[in-house]
Amino acid sequence: MGLLQEKLSKYLYSREVKESGYYPYFREIDSKQDTEVVINGRKVLMFGSNSYMGLTCHPKVIEAAVEATKKYGTGCAGSRFLNGTLDIHLQLEHQLAEFVGKDEAICYSTGFQVNLGVVSCLTGREDYILWDELDHASIIEGRRLSFSTPIKFKHNDMESLEKGLKSCQPDKVKLIVVDGVFSMEGDIVDLPEIVRLSKKYNANIMVDEAHGIGVLGRQGRGVCDHFGLTQDVDLIMGTFSKSLATLGGFIAADKDTIEFLRHNSRSYIFSASMTPASAAGTMAALQIIKDEPERQKHLFDLTHYALDHFRAMGIEIGKTQTPIIPLFIRDNQKTFIVTKMLFDEGIFVNPVIAPAVAPSDTLIRFSLMATHTFDQLDIALEKIQKCFKKLDIIQ
Repeated sequence: MGLLQEKLSKYLYSREVKESGYYPYFREIDSKQDTEVVINGRKVLMFGSNSYMGLTCHPKVIEAAVEATKKYGTGCAGSRFLNGTLDIHLQLEHQLAEFVGKDEAICYSTGFQVNLGVVSCLTGREDYILWDELDHASIIEGRRLSFSTPIKFKHNDMESLEKGLKSCQPDKVKLIVVDGVFSMEGDIVDLPEIVRLSKKYNANIMVDEAHGIGVLGRQGRGVCDHFGLTQDVDLIMGTFSKSLATLGGFIAADKDTIEFLRHNSRSYIFSASMTPASAAGTMAALQIIKDEPERQKHLFDLTHYALDHFRAMGIEIGKTQTPIIPLFIRDNQKTFIVTKMLFDEGIFVNPVIAPAVAPSDTLIRFSLMATHTFDQLDIALEKIQKCFKKLDIIQ
C-alpha cells in the first residue's frame, strides 16, 4: 500500500454511517426530477430539489434541448475561447444580460466554475475580498485561489462587514462577495446595507443569485431586483441548475469587466463550453419564467403556508423568507435518523451535518417547487411532525 492509499484508508466516517444504516447520500433516482420521484421502484415525494420553478420536466424545455441536440450534436468539443462558441450561446448571454439588467454576460459550464473563475481572478495581490462566512463553497474556493487578502465577516452582520472594510487600505480594490439567498438557511442577504457600506468605503459588490433567480424580484430577476438595487451591484452571478432547469452558470456585469473575464478567467477559458442542450433548454426555461408569473406566486403561497405550519409545530426554522426552509435538529445523529425515518414515510429531504455546518447547527433542508400541490405539502408536514415527535425534536 502506498503512502497516499495508507492515508486515505483512515477515512472511516462514511463507512461508519453506512454501517449504521442511516447513510443518506447518493440515493439512486430512476425517474424525472419532479415533485414525485422513483427510488428503488418506490414513489417518494421530493422536497430536496433545487428546481424551484419545477421546469426540469416542462415539455418546452425538453423539446428545446432535444432540437438543439439534433442540430448541434451532444457537445462542442472545445472551450468557448477556441472552437466551442455557438450562436445559441451568444443568444443566451444576450438574454441573460437583459434579464438581470447588465451590459453583458458570459456562460460557464457549471455554476461552481463561475464563482471559482470570477472570484479568483478579478482582484490582485494588493486588493481585498470580503466574504460572508456562510457563502457557498464555490465562492470560498474562488477566494482561496485568489492572491488578494481575504476578510471573512459574520453572517449577514453589517457591523462585522464594516469592521472588515475599515481595515482595508482605502485606495485598493475591495470586492464584497455574497450569496443573494443563502443556500442552507434560506435567508436573504442584507443588500441595502451592503450597498450603503460599499458607497461609504468605495467597495464593489458581487451577488451570487443561484437561489434568487426565478424566485425573487420582478419575473424572477433575483435579489438585486427584489431590492431595486441592480445598478448598485457590480457583478451578478447565476446558475442554470436550479430555477432554469439545466446545467451551467453565468456572470453579468459591465462591458469592461466581462471583456476582462473572457480573457483571464481560467475556468472559462480552459473548460469545454456548455452543451447545446443546456443552452437551448435554459433559454426555454427563462422564457417560461417571464411568461408565467403565476409560478412564482404559487411558490410563495406554498412557502408562506409551510412557514406558518412549521412555526406552529414548534420547529426551529431560523430567519428564512424563501422556499428553502431549514428544519434545525442540532444533533448529527438525530439528523441522519430523521432523514431515514422521513424517507421510509415517503418524503425525500436533505440532511446537512458537520462538517458542512457546526455540529450544533445540523438541519434538514426542506425545499419547495412551484409544481408542488398543497395536498403534497400537507402530506409532508404531517409526516415531519410525526417523525420529529418520535425523536423528541418537538413536543
